[in-house]
Amino acid sequence: MESQRQKKISSLIQKEVAELISLDLRKGGIKNLIISVTQARVSPDLSLCKVYLSIFPGDNAIDQLKSIQKNAPRIKHDLAKVLKKHLRKVPELAFFLDDSLDYIDSVEDSINNPDNSIL
Repeated sequence: MESQRQKKISSLIQKEVAELISLDLRKGGIKNLIISVTQARVSPDLSLCKVYLSIFPGDNAIDQLKSIQKNAPRIKHDLAKVLKKHLRKVPELAFFLDDSLDYIDSVEDSINNPDNSIL
């Protein structure tokens, strides 16, 4: 169970990382790509933050995720500039792909399938 401090830091990091990524996309001139930060979870010792990303369209999501993972030190540096009044030390960032929307779609497709043996 997360402490109140972990929850506050997680939500702050989630908000700021989302802004940094969207700013980078606009600066890079990348269009027709939506990257949203669906969740951020900070470890109890505040040394690691797992950031879950939802990338649309999903056909090149793995490539986009690898690009973001490669730029994680720069994102952490930019995040440290923004959060310098709130945090003494910014946790390491680990980026993961959030595939919960794909899972929901597959469950819906299974339910709506006329060959479903449950119905």
